Amino acid sequence: MINTTDNPHIDPNWREKYADMIVTPEAAVRRIKHGQRVFIGTACGEPLALVRALSARGPKLSDVEIVHLLTFGEAPYASRQLEGLFTVNSFFVAQNVRGMIQEGLGNYTPIFLSDIPRLFSSGRLPLDAALIQVSPPDHRGMVSLGISVDIVKSAAENASLVIAQVNEYFPRTMGNSFISVYDLDLLAPVNEPLVERPAVEINDVTDAIGRNIASLVDDYSTVELGIGRIPQAAMLHLAGKKDLGVHTEMITDGIIDLVESGVVTGTRKKLDREKVVASFAIGTRKLFDYVSNNSKFAFHPTEYVNDPFVIAQHRKMVAINTALEVDLTGQVCADSIGSKFFSGIGGQVDFNRGAARSIGGKAIIALPSTARNGAVSRIVSHLTPGAGVVTTRGDVHYIVTEYGVAYMHGKSAAERAMALIAIAHPDFRAELVERAIEAKLLRPEKREIEGVIAINPREMKTSMALRDGTQINFRSILPTDETNVRDMLYHISEKSIRFRFMTEIQRFPYHQIQNFVYIDNRKDVAIVGYMPAAHGDEIIAMGRYYLDETTNRAEVAFVVRDEWQGKGIGAFMLEILAKTARRNGIKGLTATVLRENMAMQAVFNKKADMQVKSSLEGDVYYFQMDFVE
Repeated sequence: MINTTDNPHIDPNWREKYADMIVTPEAAVRRIKHGQRVFIGTACGEPLALVRALSARGPKLSDVEIVHLLTFGEAPYASRQLEGLFTVNSFFVAQNVRGMIQEGLGNYTPIFLSDIPRLFSSGRLPLDAALIQVSPPDHRGMVSLGISVDIVKSAAENASLVIAQVNEYFPRTMGNSFISVYDLDLLAPVNEPLVERPAVEINDVTDAIGRNIASLVDDYSTVELGIGRIPQAAMLHLAGKKDLGVHTEMITDGIIDLVESGVVTGTRKKLDREKVVASFAIGTRKLFDYVSNNSKFAFHPTEYVNDPFVIAQHRKMVAINTALEVDLTGQVCADSIGSKFFSGIGGQVDFNRGAARSIGGKAIIALPSTARNGAVSRIVSHLTPGAGVVTTRGDVHYIVTEYGVAYMHGKSAAERAMALIAIAHPDFRAELVERAIEAKLLRPEKREIEGVIAINPREMKTSMALRDGTQINFRSILPTDETNVRDMLYHISEKSIRFRFMTEIQRFPYHQIQNFVYIDNRKDVAIVGYMPAAHGDEIIAMGRYYLDETTNRAEVAFVVRDEWQGKGIGAFMLEILAKTARRNGIKGLTATVLRENMAMQAVFNKKADMQVKSSLEGDVYYFQMDFVE
């Protein structure tokens, strides 16, 4: 047990002091009448003894509506045997009530989690009774709502009858988690272990998604992590980050390692500095023991934790949530599979909007690229008939799969479609291109590139520091770079254009830009150097090689924006392309350089790790650079 009678935080005489309020669970639920609406506490904080007693009383009741956010324990009130006696109305569809709701024998109320407390306080959803679980009272007569503050605090404050299971196993958590024992009506002391939810197994797909998510989390960010495998995988890849903060509706066991390792310190948070803020916890005994009387954690009600205005006040707020399906315009379905309700809106929109308004914030929606063991794509041309939109195309920012990251906000419909097709499973990309063309999202010319839409290997990502400390990032070129590449080419000088293309060019046709960004990643490899910008990556350099299969040598070429030339960027890109070519079994590199382009000649002549030969024909140098075995 966490809270024993000799615990200094607990009043050892509480049973005698509040004897007139103490009853058995069976006696307590006899106060519940026909036709009433009864709230049940959340998740691992579910008052199991009271639920069992209420369900046993079911045959003597009728038309009792059970309201809850989500529960993980037994839900005997949601059984066919008690149909008509109890009706479930859930704000989030958990597994224990999903069958009844999908069969039409229960109800799901779609609502933003931040709005639920106002349902109770406004009287729009009046509660006749609330069954909750609390820690034993302390010397001040205060009990803690422990690992389930969320909407439970509002329910306890607004229900006509509040029945509390007092459990010495229940954690006493810090924050706005306390209520007076005199705000309760009945106390039912029952000591029993809590519902536990062990961590789910991480597979290769969710691990890759977690890695992609973690790449978006900067040092000193404040993060929110939703429920499920993907947020759990993301937590595993946050190791090595500096001074992260946490402001989230839910925590799991994974938070322990992040706090203990010093990854999560909260020292850079604007609000609740040095505190892990949550509204409820889902996990195991280890987590419950860890948060009990732990001043590093602050549990607050949903109306605070999920308030988008509060969320937005954190700098670099990163919201990480999941989806079931995303269409090519960016509409996110997260609570249903077709017309069948599967989960709930929860806090996705609350945190998505809050993070989007945060300075330096990122709103992330993640999902595996496929479902049903790879049989169907989760990125679709149109949402499944009946599917609901949780996050609108206007609200969406980042979409992440195991194949990469698509940035959506402020992008055109065509740009969105290409970004999402690029991170869809390869088996479905060609079909998605065709469907997007049929829907007039993409031009018919896109049929030419459906075989080379790919996200490149992680090892292509790197960075360099200039002499003044400026960091330049490098990665493989992406289909979504079409607009950025065009912008870069139109912002370099005529001289730089001539050096790169060996001729005078006034305009770059659509097909030429398309050929720059759609590559097969072996015969053609392209990288870009970029600086992060508010609108996405600002490309300042581009390097590429083209394989001549008859000689097994690849021709390399580079272009760097004029203001960034002379800083070693071209030489750095040559190193990346040379390593990639060697890894792909290519014999060496070639290049053609105008005689007046002495800077690029110097770059090639300095390749000490390659056998470099050059010859001058007219105004052009021809370089052959073979790898040394």
